[in-house]
Amino acid sequence: MAARLTGRPAGRVRTTPESPVEVLLDGGTPVMVKRGDGPGAVRAEVAGLRWLAEADAVRVPAVLGHDEHWMVTERVPTGSPGPAAAFRFGQALAALHAAGASHFGAPPPGGPEDAYIGAAPLRNAQGTDWPRWYAEHRVLPYVRGAVDRGTLRPGEAALFERVCERLPELAGPPEPPARLHGDLWNGNVLWGADGEVRLIDPAAHGGHRETDLAMLQLFGCPQLDRILAGYEQAAPPADGWRQRVGLHQLFPLLVHVVLFGRAYADQALEVARDALTR
Repeated sequence: MAARLTGRPAGRVRTTPESPVEVLLDGGTPVMVKRGDGPGAVRAEVAGLRWLAEADAVRVPAVLGHDEHWMVTERVPTGSPGPAAAFRFGQALAALHAAGASHFGAPPPGGPEDAYIGAAPLRNAQGTDWPRWYAEHRVLPYVRGAVDRGTLRPGEAALFERVCERLPELAGPPEPPARLHGDLWNGNVLWGADGEVRLIDPAAHGGHRETDLAMLQLFGCPQLDRILAGYEQAAPPADGWRQRVGLHQLFPLLVHVVLFGRAYADQALEVARDALTR
C-alpha cells in the first residue's frame, strides 16, 4: 500500500493490530500508513492536514500519498514535552487560528462537508453567527444522538437545550471564524524529537478559537501552562475566556457521550449546569 501511494518500494512493516502502521520504504525512510473507514474520511483528513499546513504556523506531518481509503504520511520521531517547545506551540497555535476561515463550519478546501471527529460524524454546515451555529451543528446533533442511543434521558437533553438558548449571552464578544484543528486533545499533539510540535488527526474546520483551547484542557496536556502562556502572548483571548472553557467543552464531551456512553454524560451535564449559573 505504501509503495503504491508513494511510488517508492516498501521494505519492512512494523506490524500492529491497529491503524496507523509504520512502514520502512526502501532506503530506510519510515512512514505511517493509516486507513480511513468512513466514506470521505481520508479525503477529510488529507484536506485538513494541508489546510493547516498552508497557514505556515503549527507543523503537521507531510502527506506523501493517499486514495479514498488509505493515506501515507511522514513519520515524526517523538521526544519529551518541554517548556520551550510548548511556548512556541502556543504561539504557533495562535497564528494558525489567525489564518482564519471563510465561515464557521467551513470545511478545508477540497474536504467534504460530511466529515468525522474521531469515529463520530461531523457535519460542516456553514454559518456566520457563532452561537447559533454552535448550537445547531456542534451541540444539539450530539444531544439527539445520545438520546437516541439511550445514553442521555430526554429530561437531561432539555438542560443542553437551555444552554443553547442562552448561548448569545454566554458566548462572549463576537470573533471571526478561526482555522481550527478541531480535535485538539493531547493525543493529537506530537512532541517531536527536534523540539517542535506537530498536530495529527485533525477534524479541521472554521470555528471559534476558544474551542481548540478548551479541548486542549479537557483531558490534560503536558506543559499546558506554557502552551497557554505562548498563546496569550501572541494573541490574548477575549476577557473571560477561562470562564467559557466549559461551554466550548460541551461539544467534545457530547461526542464522547455518543461514542463511549454514559460515563461521559455526567461530566457533560455538570458542565451544562455550571454554564447556566453564569
